[in-house]
Order: sequence, then C-alpha cells, then structure tokens
Amino acid sequence: MMRVTEQDSKYKDIDKMSVLEILNNINKEDQTVAMTVQQSIPQIEKAVNAIFPRMLAGGRLFYIGAGTSGRLGVVDASECPPTFGVAFDKVVGIIAGGDVAIRKAVEFAEDDENQAWIDLKSFQINTNDSVIGLAASGSTPYVLGGLLEAKKMGIVTACIVCNRGGSIVEASDFPVELVVGPEFLTGSTRMKSGTAQKLALNMISTSIMIKLGHVKGNRMVDMQLSNIKLVDRGVKMVMTELNVDYTIASELLTKHGSVRNAVQAYQQCTK
Repeated sequence: MMRVTEQDSKYKDIDKMSVLEILNNINKEDQTVAMTVQQSIPQIEKAVNAIFPRMLAGGRLFYIGAGTSGRLGVVDASECPPTFGVAFDKVVGIIAGGDVAIRKAVEFAEDDENQAWIDLKSFQINTNDSVIGLAASGSTPYVLGGLLEAKKMGIVTACIVCNRGGSIVEASDFPVELVVGPEFLTGSTRMKSGTAQKLALNMISTSIMIKLGHVKGNRMVDMQLSNIKLVDRGVKMVMTELNVDYTIASELLTKHGSVRNAVQAYQQCTK
C-alpha cells in the first residue's frame, strides 16, 4: 500500500497556477495540520507521561531522525537550553549523517540501519533515557534501527510519524501518528508533515519542561540571558514578580544570573 505521504497531491497543474493561487492553496492545506495534531493529543500525552518521570530522575531525551525530520529534532533540542536553562545534553537531537547534514543533505545516510544506535551509544545512553524517532514516512531505516536497539536495551521509545502503522510505529512503545494527508507538492514532507512534527515536538518538550519546574506562572524563569532582548525580558519579569522598578530588577538579575534566583534572593531578604 502506498504511504499517505507519497500519495499524489490533490492539486493538479500547480506549475500553471498564479502566485496567489499557490499561496492560498498551500495555506489551505496548512490549516488542516493543527486539527490533525489535536486528534493525536492522547498519543502525545502518553509519550510525555512516560518520558517525564525519567527526565525528572535525571534521564535525557534523544531525538533521532533524517532529513527534515532530523533537522526539526535538532532545532527543538537546541532551543531547550536557552529557553529553559537546562544543560545542553538534557535534550539531544541526532541527525543521520551527523551535524553536516543539518545544512547539506548526506546521500544515503538515512538508509543505514545500524548508525543511529552507534550515534546513541556515543552518549552512553542508558535505561534512564528516552528516545523519540522522527520519520514522516514511518519507515526510515536509520530511525528504525535506533529504536529497535533502544527497545532491546529497555529504553523507552516513542516516535512521531505521518503515516498510520508501519515498522517504526511497531518499534515504539508510544507512537504518535500525525496523518496529515497528501502534500501540496507530491511527496514533499517538509511541508505539512514537517509542520505537524514541529508542533508535536513543541508540545512534548515544552510540557516536559513545564512539569520539570522551569516555568513559573507563564514565564520562562530559567531562560539564559544570552542577549540584550532576553536580559530586558528578564528584568521585566522580575519587575512584575516583585513589584520593583526597572533599576532594582536589573541589579537583582545581574547579581543573581536568572529570573528564578533574582526573585528568590529578593524574597528571602525581605522576609
């Protein structure tokens, strides 16, 4: 049976469309993605509930993928330290072909069923950790091999795919299936499938980080103060939390290094 992600686009003669028609039709398809993800929230919830306690106990979360899926995993993982102040190796994105594949496709890297486990072992992966395989097709050998080996070792496995069933789903303890349908451009899974995967990744990592305590109220109290914009945001967060002026908040943030530490230090001093 042909995978949904490989089925013909329902749009004919795309090359003859005006720019406005192309844009409107792409947007029309994109609007269906969020609803598809919503239908898979029960699957996402199960994955989060399995991964969270392991991370709370010190475990790590690994994403493995190839091509667009792999790049999305790397992006989500790389955003966790600046956003939530966690160590750079708390969430790790691994892409077939190595870091060079983030910018330039590495031919046939996704076809090596043994390499993902080799890549994972370089991080001394263990049963406290969790692995999420990312593959729009649901059958990428690189991802499948990594999940199968992880599962053999008793490591929790999950996946985010855009076809129903398949070998990667079977290799996952907690599969997430986001069946967004045929792409606007036949087979171009960087479009709806990629968007769906990114939404799910945002949901998984953000919900885990919230439950790990890196958010207070609706604010990122552990974010890294790595540029002027973020420092200013941090100062304003301290101002709001403590009801102090900008100067005092800035001094507190500079002295204590994070919104959380600044607030806690001030509150302890005023008790």
